[in-house]
Amino acid sequence: MPIQATEPIARGPPAGPKQAVRTALLMPSGTAKNYFPTRDALLRAVAERCLEQYRAVAASLAGAGPGPSDARELAALLAGLLRNVAGPGRARTLAYLELQTEATRRPWLAGLLDPIAASDFAAYGHLLRTAGLPAGPRNARALTLALHGALPHLLAGAPDSLAAAGLDDLDAFTRGLLAAADHPEEPTR
Repeated sequence: MPIQATEPIARGPPAGPKQAVRTALLMPSGTAKNYFPTRDALLRAVAERCLEQYRAVAASLAGAGPGPSDARELAALLAGLLRNVAGPGRARTLAYLELQTEATRRPWLAGLLDPIAASDFAAYGHLLRTAGLPAGPRNARALTLALHGALPHLLAGAPDSLAAAGLDDLDAFTRGLLAAADHPEEPTR
């Protein structure tokens, strides 16, 4: 499925996106119905496309070398990923968040999207390790959840919320996250 098919999902709740997707793909109504005979078929196709895009981004990061060698490089990488969310990756991220909301009502969709979020925990743990920072499960969870939590604020772009969360300066935000993570994990009791 081409990327432009995810954009109608990103523009609004997927209550009736079939016509919008058909228009975005410049395909006749009958053809669209052949590809997406039901709403679930459309949601599945868009979710699969989001997963493909996520894997492509992950592969490009993995192919970019050994990863950041210190906290400064990791902060720059994370700030770049967050800038992408509010910029060129906006439609993809909006579509993904809309699909996550829809997944609260469709367990099969949650299962399809699960690899995206689940793999972030391991990926951010790996990045913490390559940067020489404590990378146990607690730190990987804290970093991943902080980054995931930033997404809706970045997408909404409300200046007061961005400032209150520290997201008006993504470089300072990511440096602060990593400074908070730069403590060895204490053993659990």
